[in-house]
Amino acid sequence: MEVIKAVIPAAGLGTRFLPFTKAVPKEMLPLLNKPAIQYIIEEGMASELNDFIVVTSRDKQAIVDHFDPNLELELQLEERGKTDLLASLKRITRIANFTYVRQAEPRGLGHAIWTARRCIGKEYFGIFLPDDIIISKTAAMSQLIKVARQEKASIIAIAEVPVEQVSSYGVIGIKKQITPNLYQVSHLVEKPDQKDAPSNLAIIGRYVLSHKIFPALEEIQADKNEELQLTDAISQMIHNNEKVFAVKVQGIRYDIGNPIGWIKANIGCALQDPQMAPHINKFLQDKDLLDIFMYSPSKIFENQL
Repeated sequence: MEVIKAVIPAAGLGTRFLPFTKAVPKEMLPLLNKPAIQYIIEEGMASELNDFIVVTSRDKQAIVDHFDPNLELELQLEERGKTDLLASLKRITRIANFTYVRQAEPRGLGHAIWTARRCIGKEYFGIFLPDDIIISKTAAMSQLIKVARQEKASIIAIAEVPVEQVSSYGVIGIKKQITPNLYQVSHLVEKPDQKDAPSNLAIIGRYVLSHKIFPALEEIQADKNEELQLTDAISQMIHNNEKVFAVKVQGIRYDIGNPIGWIKANIGCALQDPQMAPHINKFLQDKDLLDIFMYSPSKIFENQL
């Protein structure tokens, strides 16, 4: 089984980051010195994926510009002898191929994936949700591809979550547990009430799916918000006798779809960076230093004296 393509749905409005996202795509939020979506592309490349289909909407030109070659910038870096930085910029443009597909209206994750159907042949392909950044020794998508080849089937990435949080996720029903980290899926439920959740195994933003997801998306009904849910389409695939498995991904996952998660991701990534980690560790351990950043009326008074 060859998996060389990935779909990246990046058409969302990013309302939880307004007003920042009024002019800048949420996917371009910086994680340290790189936009978040670059972490996704680098994970894909580490998983031997070369073709990326990015589903965008209007006002997302910054994503296109970021991954386009910038000859003027490259020339300046070369003249200044910044060869390492130049090599890192060229690596993506040299290896990765990008196709951009416009989603005309926000009709859910399933619809976003459906808009990329003409770019996918009779093949398995990866899906990355840009809100999920996964830091791991072995690229998360590579872990899924390995299991997809082993089982010759579609694979969903999952993680255990506290029962009280299941209503924030898509959740799998278990048909059979194969290993401590691998399950055959019976069905999926999108954001169930706690009492209705079939498990506490939540879907996180990585998939390897068969091309048969596209006819399944055409068979399902839109939800009450007129959106097509990818979880419903995967359940439809199972109903159509397609096997679907779920694997617990080994790594640290950050949900950067909200400001708190994004801040945590920046701190977490900094702590894993050899150059930044000593400074961030010192900062976090220095209570007096942390106190400097905390507002209180008494500080204002002290500064006025």
